[in-house]
Amino acid sequence: MGMPTDVSIIDLMLGLPINPEKAYQFLKDATLDKEAKENFRFPVEYMFKGVPHDFGEGFDDPIDATVAEMDKWGIQRAPMSIQGEDQKRALEKHPDRFFPISQIDPNRGMDTVRHMVKAHEKWGIKAVSCFPAGLVPQVPISDKKFYPIYAKCVELDIPIFLNAGVPGPRVPMACQHVEHFDEVCWFFPELKIVTFHGCEPWEDLAVKLMLKYPGLHYATSAFAPKYYPKAIIDYANTRGADKVIYAGYFPMGLSLERIMTEMKDVPFRDHVWPKFLRENAVRVLKLDE
Repeated sequence: MGMPTDVSIIDLMLGLPINPEKAYQFLKDATLDKEAKENFRFPVEYMFKGVPHDFGEGFDDPIDATVAEMDKWGIQRAPMSIQGEDQKRALEKHPDRFFPISQIDPNRGMDTVRHMVKAHEKWGIKAVSCFPAGLVPQVPISDKKFYPIYAKCVELDIPIFLNAGVPGPRVPMACQHVEHFDEVCWFFPELKIVTFHGCEPWEDLAVKLMLKYPGLHYATSAFAPKYYPKAIIDYANTRGADKVIYAGYFPMGLSLERIMTEMKDVPFRDHVWPKFLRENAVRVLKLDE
C-alpha cells in the first residue's frame, strides 16, 4: 500500500517563519568555531541544502502562511511553544491546528519546575522540550539537574522531548549520548520520553533501549526521509510500530515539499504508517483529551 493519503498527519516538529540570525544566536554564543560564528545563518547549514529561509513571503501573517503550508501537505496538527508572541497567537487563533508545549532549561532549577506547573494550568501544555547540547552550560540527559523536571513530567502526565545523538551545531556531544537514557528510564519508569534529532550514531543502542523501556520513543526530526536510519525503519516494521513517531524540520532546515515527496519511498509496512504519522503522537501526548 505504501504511505496512505487519508491520514491526518501530526508533525511533532513544525514552526512559524523564523529569523535565523535571531533564533540561533544562542548557538553562535556557545560555539568556538569562527566559520559558524561569522558565516553561518543556520548553525548546521553545512549539513542541509535548500533551507526554506524565505518561507512566509507573500503572507501578511506568519501564522496564515504556516497553516496554508500545513493544508497543502496534509498536516493536521503540530506543537507550538508558548514562548513567543506569534506562537501564542497561533495557539489562540488555531487551537484545532496547534497544541501547546514549553521549552525548559534545567539550569534554572525550581523556577523551571514552577514554570511547568503554571504552563500546564494556563495553557494545558502537552509536553516540554529541551536541547541539552544547546544549553549554556550544557546539561547531560542523566544529570541531577533534570531529575526535578522528570519527576514533574510524571506528576503532570506529560512527555518530554529531548534531542539525542551528535548535535549538528559545533558544540560538544557527550551530554546527548544515548546511553544516558538507560539510567533515566530505569529511575523513572512512568516517564514518557520522545528522542529528537536521530540519536545518531547510536541508533542501534536507541532501539535496544526502546525494547527495554516502555516509556522511550523516537521521533524522526531533522532527518530527510531518505536518510531515516535503517535500524529505526527495521525496528518500526517489527517490534517498534508503537514507538516511532513522525517529526519533520520545517521551516528550520527542511521544506514540507521535500519531506513529503521523499516520505513516499520510506519502506514502512502498511500497519506502521497510521501509527507513525498520527496514532502514536495522539497516544503519547494524549491529544484526544
